[in-house]
Amino acid sequence: MIRKAQISDVKAIQKLLMKYAGQGDMLSRSLSELYESIRDFYVVVDDGKLLGAAALHIVWDDLAEVRSVAVAEEVGRRGIGSQLVQACIDEARQIGLRRIFCLTYRPDFFATLGFRLVDKSELPQKVWGDCIKCVKFPDCDENAMILDLN
Repeated sequence: MIRKAQISDVKAIQKLLMKYAGQGDMLSRSLSELYESIRDFYVVVDDGKLLGAAALHIVWDDLAEVRSVAVAEEVGRRGIGSQLVQACIDEARQIGLRRIFCLTYRPDFFATLGFRLVDKSELPQKVWGDCIKCVKFPDCDENAMILDLN
């Protein structure tokens, strides 16, 4: 079942994200960052175990980022990631956003949800605030993708 994240989920979210960050697939997030952004997150929890997480981070009046999308490996390919991203898309529509973007190594996954590839230069510089923390900066090899909600 998908639900908004709660404070009690933060350590489990961090543990899941750190697994993928350690593989170079996403940025790590400190506990402080996660507590500050807990309202951005959706989670899937089953029998007390966190199975997946994703966040909708507002960037500007018409733009948000879907980020920190992670699913526990043992439940991969069961649609949990798609459900989490769809929850972010639904919320973005509800609050009146026009576009959502992501930076990803899995463009095929996001394409199935309607995102399209764009050049990173099409995204505002404000978007790149997190990139400075990345070991791959400035030679980012992630794909930039956008979903228009209109």
